[in-house]
Amino acid sequence: MATPSSPAPGCPFHLDGSASDIHGEADLLRAQGPAVQVQMPGGVTAWSVTDPGLIKRLLTDPRVSKDAYQHWPDYIDGQVPAEWPLRVWVDVRNALTAYGSEHTRLRRLIGTAFTARRVRALLPTIEVLTGGLLDAVDAAPTADGIIDLRARFTFMLPLAVVNTLLGVPEDLHDAFREALTGVFATDIPADQAAVHAQTAYALLAQVVQARRADPGDDVTSALIAAHDDETGTKLSDQELLDSIFLLIGAGHETTVNLLGHSIVNLLTHPDQLALVQQEKASWNDAIEESLRHQAPIASIPLRYAVEDIHDTSTGATFRRGEPLLIHFAAAGRDPGIHGPNADAFDVTRPTRREHLAFGFGTHYCLGAELARIEARVALPALFARFPQLHLALAASELKPLESFISNGHQALPVRLRAAPVEA
Repeated sequence: MATPSSPAPGCPFHLDGSASDIHGEADLLRAQGPAVQVQMPGGVTAWSVTDPGLIKRLLTDPRVSKDAYQHWPDYIDGQVPAEWPLRVWVDVRNALTAYGSEHTRLRRLIGTAFTARRVRALLPTIEVLTGGLLDAVDAAPTADGIIDLRARFTFMLPLAVVNTLLGVPEDLHDAFREALTGVFATDIPADQAAVHAQTAYALLAQVVQARRADPGDDVTSALIAAHDDETGTKLSDQELLDSIFLLIGAGHETTVNLLGHSIVNLLTHPDQLALVQQEKASWNDAIEESLRHQAPIASIPLRYAVEDIHDTSTGATFRRGEPLLIHFAAAGRDPGIHGPNADAFDVTRPTRREHLAFGFGTHYCLGAELARIEARVALPALFARFPQLHLALAASELKPLESFISNGHQALPVRLRAAPVEA
């Protein structure tokens, strides 16, 4: 078996930018070793790391950075094409990509977005939003009794919550919905990716302008205050926009996919749904097992070896400056942790909480608890409101998002009630 420092002959493993089978691809990668050299869309190579133990060690190793400006030689030397479709993920200057003391500074500034007080304060709002969206779902016109639950509910609830959190003006809500969809795509031409990024940043600038003119009790207003602060910890213009960008990802995309996969898992495993509804298992159990079974973020670009790193447990060696792509979805189904039936959905699984769906270490997802709270409100409300809810097609026919970053569905067609019995 080849190690990262001595890859097998031939070209690197080409990742499927359309993400047609994230877990099938993860199985292939895992079979080749704990870390495998891969080529991402746009021709940039990295090491895809699938082993959970190795992932944990890398994510807590001070010799691993997320700052391309300091620690990715190809990026610094201009060898990464300006039109690389994933460049927005490494160009940003926020806590997601910062290193060392800079990461500490930026995370402290944006940490106000997800304090326990602020998240708890959102609970009544989440309950009201959930009820209103379910009322709208119930009243929505349908084609042959079919409704897209993603478009009407699982996408809209996290969007409404993050808009509340950030103080996004109501007239920008629809524009944000469209822009968010494009940013996570990894199977689109470079020029289209650039347009999505430009659109997103133009919208962020409008939000900042609106909140600067009319500050409120929202995170954007708090970040603007930090930006305008005259102390040495203030945010730069770019850090201000990029930090809001990060909070949108942390507070929205993960929750959309968590809700979608939880619903599909429970609908396609009625025995597991029955355990929850009969209180033989909890909604928390179902949520954690869904996070393990279908990590909302499959892989996220990028990390870099600050110096040569040799992992004695796996024999993997990463050379200074080599980029790393952490495969959270693969880690969730590792048979060494979760047994030979790791691909199965089981809300009673003893290891259901032993996942890395929200990351690990200093870059642990800021929005993790908010995502869990939204799921704890939304899922029981949905299944109580529509006890006959079922998929309108086979689960295997659901189309995945064309993204190896965001692990979700393009649409979630369901029927809210049982089909009428023909005479």
